[in-house]
Amino acid sequence: MDNMVNTMQTKTAELERMAEVLVIGEQLRLRLHEGKVIKDRRHHLRTYPNCFVAKELIDWLMEHREASDRETAIRIMQKLLDHSIIHHVCDEHKDFKDMKLFYRFRKDDGTFPLDNEAKVFMRGQRIFEKLMNTENALLQTREEEGAAFERALVASEFVDWLLQEGEVTSREEAEVLGRRLLEHGIIQHVTNKNHFADGELLYQFRMNFRRRRRLMELLTDRCRTIPENQESPFCLRKQSTDRRNTSFLSVSPSKEIKVVSAVRRSSMSGICSSSGYYSSSPILSSSPPVLCNPKSVLRRQVSPEELQTPGGPYIKRTFTIVGDAVGWGFVVRGSKPCHVQAVDPSGPAAAAGMKVCQFVVSVNGLNVLSLDYRTVSNLILTGPRTVVMEVMEEMLQ
Repeated sequence: MDNMVNTMQTKTAELERMAEVLVIGEQLRLRLHEGKVIKDRRHHLRTYPNCFVAKELIDWLMEHREASDRETAIRIMQKLLDHSIIHHVCDEHKDFKDMKLFYRFRKDDGTFPLDNEAKVFMRGQRIFEKLMNTENALLQTREEEGAAFERALVASEFVDWLLQEGEVTSREEAEVLGRRLLEHGIIQHVTNKNHFADGELLYQFRMNFRRRRRLMELLTDRCRTIPENQESPFCLRKQSTDRRNTSFLSVSPSKEIKVVSAVRRSSMSGICSSSGYYSSSPILSSSPPVLCNPKSVLRRQVSPEELQTPGGPYIKRTFTIVGDAVGWGFVVRGSKPCHVQAVDPSGPAAAAGMKVCQFVVSVNGLNVLSLDYRTVSNLILTGPRTVVMEVMEEMLQ
C-alpha cells in the first residue's frame, strides 16, 4: 500500500511539473509575440512564419532579467525544447544554441503534441479561467472540519456548474473529470484527505494559472505542495538562499514596528485570513508560516473624493516598477481606494520610491480608486512585468 501511495504521489508530482512547464512556456510565448520577438523571417529566399532567432532571444532574456548570463538562458530554453514546447524550424537541432538559428513555439505551427495529460491540463486551465471571469458564488470562504478555507468550492456545486457550462453531459462524467483534475494537481481536497467525489466535500484550485511565472522556475525541480495565493501574489520577496537577513519593515503609524520576513509571490492562501499575509512559505523555509501585520497601517480610511479634492492635503506621485526575479516587492490592502500596506526596502517598489500608506490611484493607466485590493492585485499579476502606478500620499505638515 505504501509503495502504491508513493507511486501515485510521484506521478502527481510529475504531472504538476509538466503543467508548470506548459504554463511558463505559454506565458513566454505571449510575451514574445507582444514584444515582436516572434515574427515572420526570411532565410535563403524562404519565409519562416512565427519564429525567433536564438541569439536574439538570449539577448532579450538577459535584457529582461530572466537570466543572469547566456549559459543560464540556454539552459532555460533547452528545458522548453526538451518538453516539446519549442523546436528548431527544420528540426535539425536537438539542442538550443546561442546562434542565429530559427526556433518556433509548437503552438504557433500546430505541432504541439496533445497527449492525454496535456489535454487535461488545458481543460483545467480553461475551467479555471471561466470561473475567474464569470460572476458566481462557487469560490468563497467555506468551512470543513472546523477550519475555514478561502476560495473553496463544494464538489456538488462544481458538478452543477460544469453541467450548466456544457463542460460535461452527466454527473458521472463530471466526477471523472474532477478526479482527473485532482490527479493532475490542478485541484485538491482542502485537507488532502479525499479524492474528488460528487458531494459536500470542499476543494480548491491547487494551481493559479494567472500567476506570472519566472523562467528560472524551469531550472528548479521542486514542485509546489500548497495552493498558490490568488490574493496578493506579487507582494513580497523570497528568502535568501544563503540565510542572510532579508526581513523588511512594515511601519504602522500607530506605535508598533514589525519585522516581517519576506515571502515569495505564491505564498499560502488556503488558511490565511483576507486581512493578513504570511511571513514565510514552507517551500522556501523550514520555519512555519506566521500570520503577521494583520491590521491596516492607515490611521483612518480615506474616500476617493477626499483624495481628489482640489487643494487637499494629498499629492500625486507616479512610479515605474520593473519586477525582478521574485516579484515587485510590495503589498496592497484595503478597498475604494486600496493602499500600500508594506514595502520591501530591498525590492523594486522601494527603489522606485513607493512607501506604506500611499493610496493607489491607477495601474498602467487604469483608474482603480473604486476597486478593492484583490482586483488591483489581479490587474498587476496579469499585466506586464513593468508596472506604472499612480499613488496619492499625504503631504508632510
